[in-house]
Amino acid sequence: MSVTTSSPSAEASEETQPASRSQGTDAVFARLKSSAFHELVAASLEGDQEAIGTLFTWINPAIVRYCRARIGRTGSAFSSADDVAQEILLAVLGALPRYSDDKESFLPFVYGIASHKVADYYRRSGRDRSDPVADVPDTIDHGLGPEQITLRAEMRTRLVKLLDTLAPRQREILVLRLVVGLSAQETAVAIGLTATAVRVAQHRALTRLRGSLSASDWL
Repeated sequence: MSVTTSSPSAEASEETQPASRSQGTDAVFARLKSSAFHELVAASLEGDQEAIGTLFTWINPAIVRYCRARIGRTGSAFSSADDVAQEILLAVLGALPRYSDDKESFLPFVYGIASHKVADYYRRSGRDRSDPVADVPDTIDHGLGPEQITLRAEMRTRLVKLLDTLAPRQREILVLRLVVGLSAQETAVAIGLTATAVRVAQHRALTRLRGSLSASDWL
């Protein structure tokens, strides 16, 4: 079963319409920080079906990006990540009538559900943790030559190995802060810490990664 997202009506203003692919990933995620998104959440919580459809159109790329960062972007992992993204959307849809927190906390609420669903995926697959991977575009960059593609793959492999040295909570914080782009406060709500604790954990994780690096790692 999949969640089918719908587009807003033609009468909707440009501010509330989903961004086109040409606007890029940054624009898509910036939109989730906007007042228009918060208004959309508020309308959805009131049961506006058109708003709900638009809400899921907006959050879908964010959820897919999160799952691909946590699970993988190639081969069977790519398909699994997209399947888990659909599970998350269904779970959010089911939880929507019960959500009673502030509308500004809705996105961390979504990522809290996402984190549990990804954990469930790894339990089902017999693994006890996930390995965040480097954030790369979802489409092929045809401007890259074979050498650049190889170097990018090698860099991604090295980054995965570095992230693998971190504790699961530290990896999750780096994914939410650096890949997804949540604020420290939003990350704190999503994983049940204080914003200060998130900043401290992020600092320690980055310090540990820097300490793990040597000049030969990047030659």
